[in-house]
Amino acid sequence: MGRRHIFVRELELDASIGVLEAERARPQRLVVSVTLEVDDAPVASDRIDQVVDYRRPVEHARALVAAGHIDLVETLADRLAAACLAEPGVRNVLIRIEKPGAIPGAAAAGVELFRESPAMLK
Repeated sequence: MGRRHIFVRELELDASIGVLEAERARPQRLVVSVTLEVDDAPVASDRIDQVVDYRRPVEHARALVAAGHIDLVETLADRLAAACLAEPGVRNVLIRIEKPGAIPGAAAAGVELFRESPAMLK
């Protein structure tokens, strides 16, 4: 059996995120990329319910940002990874969250993490 990856690249979100007082005063732009490794069973029919829908990590990311202020990008990445891994058929997840403009002179700062489904670790 091979590998199948579902991904969303460079989703832009405005979020209340950061530990500095200035960061709490206004939403900041985040750039979120998610790659899910999913079960690679042949698709029996041409139906969305036969695959992991790539809209799901987008829905999770938007819901987490809409839920309220988060201090750390790492916290958002952890929560997004957990939500994605709760989806049936997801084996592991790679999350990258960037804060453009967070550091003067740098294109972005942020975090990238890789997590495996607890079921895959058994």
